[in-house]
Amino acid sequence: KALVLLIPTITKDDIMNPEMTRVVLASRPEGKPSLANFSLETSAMPEPAEGQFLARTIWLSLDPYMRGRMSATRSYAKPVEIGDAMEGACVAQVVTSRHQGFAAGDYVMAPLGWVSHGLSNGTGVIKLNPDTAPLSTALGVLGMPGMTAWTGLNLIAQAKAGETVLISAATGAVGSLAGQLAHAKGMKVIGVAGGAEKCAYAVEMFGYDHCIDHRAFTDAHSMTEALAAAAPDGIDVYFENVGGITLQATLPLMRQHGRIAVCGLIAWYSGQGMEKAVPSPAVMFSILSQRLKVEGFIVSDHYQHMGDFLAEVAPMVVDGRITYRETISHGLETAPSAFLKMLEGGNFGKQLVSVDTE
Repeated sequence: KALVLLIPTITKDDIMNPEMTRVVLASRPEGKPSLANFSLETSAMPEPAEGQFLARTIWLSLDPYMRGRMSATRSYAKPVEIGDAMEGACVAQVVTSRHQGFAAGDYVMAPLGWVSHGLSNGTGVIKLNPDTAPLSTALGVLGMPGMTAWTGLNLIAQAKAGETVLISAATGAVGSLAGQLAHAKGMKVIGVAGGAEKCAYAVEMFGYDHCIDHRAFTDAHSMTEALAAAAPDGIDVYFENVGGITLQATLPLMRQHGRIAVCGLIAWYSGQGMEKAVPSPAVMFSILSQRLKVEGFIVSDHYQHMGDFLAEVAPMVVDGRITYRETISHGLETAPSAFLKMLEGGNFGKQLVSVDTE
């Protein structure tokens, strides 16, 4: 049997007029987002002006905070405008440059967004050395999520050896590193994750002492009992990534002078489950009676400590003391579906999109 390969014809116009692709916000979601909120568009390849460079995206980072950018409600950062490319960090390679600090061929981490190619003036761009660690780690364990884990555990929660820490979303990009760093500190580490497979992986690979499957519980009381069995002396530090039933189940177990580092509330990002949330008076009474310190944080406020984070964590990644896991979808057009799946807990570790080859 003959094998016929259908190879697309490349014309002179394709070479002279190359196109770029981007995923734009087509509409604002009401409640849970859907594929209808996104649109895939093509346009002419941009040319860098003086002081700019053009880069092609290799890896695109997908993160829960992007859900907030889809809404027009007031937050710590401006929303994405309708018709604009979705916001996001990328690992990219410079194609052409009119910027003195960057040359064609350089690998960079840059906030280009959900695009196949993008222009940059160098703001917020970090040069990468592909020989130090895999390029994808600049968006995960050695990037913003890793820095978030390190910041929440050390700067916000002031976690100490001998204490008990509970980490929600234990196998996500942030939680998986927070758990390993806590284990390295000599803490008792308890996780909450979605599914038996994730919980087993948290214990076997990330150093958790226990991991609770939140899908096994329909009410906070029974989940509190399971957490109490894992932490009979109570919880000193809660690294909050989720909110929802996990927060409600955890509050009764917080020890006096415990600390809660509020990193994310993904269970409530689209408004679901709000009617079942623990009422404010009960939350405030727990904070008051247990003398809790509760602090929300945005990692970009702490980037002056990036050097300290990398000095501690990068050697641990290189020599294998820190492990990481990635979930990868292939092709920029898969970004919306991968993003929606991630919001439902469908990723394992860092969620990435492979846009082009390294």
